[in-house]
Amino acid sequence: MKFISWNIDSVNAALTGNSARALLSQSVLKMIIGHKPEIIAIQETKLSSNVPEKKHLEILEDILPDYKVVLNSSVEPARKGYAGTMFLYKNDFNPLITFPTIGAPGTMDLEGRIITLEFEDFYVTQVYAPNSGDRLDRLEERQIWDIKYADYLVGLDKEKAVIATGDFNVAHKEIDLAHPNNNRRSAGFTDEERQGFTNLLAKGFTDTFRYIHGDVPGVYSWWAQRAKTSKTNNSGWRIDYWLVSDRIADKVLKSEMIDSGPRQDHTPLLFEIVF
Repeated sequence: MKFISWNIDSVNAALTGNSARALLSQSVLKMIIGHKPEIIAIQETKLSSNVPEKKHLEILEDILPDYKVVLNSSVEPARKGYAGTMFLYKNDFNPLITFPTIGAPGTMDLEGRIITLEFEDFYVTQVYAPNSGDRLDRLEERQIWDIKYADYLVGLDKEKAVIATGDFNVAHKEIDLAHPNNNRRSAGFTDEERQGFTNLLAKGFTDTFRYIHGDVPGVYSWWAQRAKTSKTNNSGWRIDYWLVSDRIADKVLKSEMIDSGPRQDHTPLLFEIVF
């Protein structure tokens, strides 16, 4: 099976925008479609908690006629048009769909951050993990999130194998970002967040990119938009992942980044596994 995961940073822009950045997003989306994955996981949709506008559905049906769409969007009292996740999967699939809440602090459970698809022999779940903020004002809540989310995956893993993807908003090790020494207390590379990810893996999960590629340096999934040369200089971070239950790691065929060209921000992740 072939899967792709991507933090899209606004579905609306990728479907209807006409700015230079929106056009780049549309180009990446076409590239994803060209890979013909069975399942596409999308984070940071920024859509309304109501159903998508008719124009969004029409465009999705036009460019992805062989896929069903499922959304989890932010609801009040969380911010509107914030965070959010979406799965697209082939029409011949009929998974059980859940929108888990994990007992996270604040409004995190209301921000549309997790969708899980249950198949006969495995789960596919995606996450858009909370960012700790420029001033780390959400770091304490993020630490609680990490514990709760790990417990959630462990619960799934007790029932059947797990495939978990998304924007985890953490670079796990120094090799996972270009400038570790300059980012010791930056959101996404604090000791606390890194330990949270270590703890998650220790509960029975494999980082499939490192499993396949080992300690290859300089491969990232995100480049800051604020720094205009971050991508040309490859000053990136690897904060997006495909994880699997340890017991199915040997079934993974591919786990790699898809080149998104000049578009900064997140790049899509390709994942293949055989069952």
